[in-house]
Amino acid sequence: MEKIIALNHKMNLNYGDIKSYINSLKKLDLDIIVFPTSLYAKMFIDNGFKTGLQNIYYHKRGAYTGEISPKQAASLGVNYVLIGHYERRHYFHETDEEINNKIRCALMENLKVILCVGENVYEDYKIILKKQIQRALENIDGEVMIAYEPRWAIGSKIIPSNERIKEAVNYIKSLFNYDVKVLYGGSVSSENIKTLNEVNVVSGYLIGGGSTNINELKKIKEVVC
Repeated sequence: MEKIIALNHKMNLNYGDIKSYINSLKKLDLDIIVFPTSLYAKMFIDNGFKTGLQNIYYHKRGAYTGEISPKQAASLGVNYVLIGHYERRHYFHETDEEINNKIRCALMENLKVILCVGENVYEDYKIILKKQIQRALENIDGEVMIAYEPRWAIGSKIIPSNERIKEAVNYIKSLFNYDVKVLYGGSVSSENIKTLNEVNVVSGYLIGGGSTNINELKKIKEVVC
């Protein structure tokens, strides 16, 4: 199974860095989905990359200063959107209801959704994942992808055991009536990708911190592809 590689740049890379980054990414010849800062999305689209936004709002238009609608994103050529990332939930207090509305509106514009879910270190992962997924997808018929990102693994350089990842991914899959694709995210790096790649139920990886480092991506490619 060919793995999906998604790059979440978060709020990184300045305008002066983007051109050289894009040129280097092209030479890497890696089939990826790039989630740049929204300011740079058009640059990746124009260079032929599958491109997503890191967030979206749930109205087509209106007086919502600073927001981007799914309709605007689709008109630009955006293919994907990340919804429900832990940093959105934590820093911006994004609720399950808002996440549900964002997914619904994104699917209406034919954007492909990657829904991020994950538990804190002392939480029962089954209870948290079931709640997050059911609330996010309530009354939604369209298909999504899932990014499983244990909250305690994000930016910590600590990852769960392969057994734990496999258990969580299989549990996520059991909640769907279709063959949902599940990515793993949370401190994915060249140092642990060989170990992570042994988890055969994972459909790919959502890479955060290392996603702007071309040398890091080269090393990851050597293992995954």
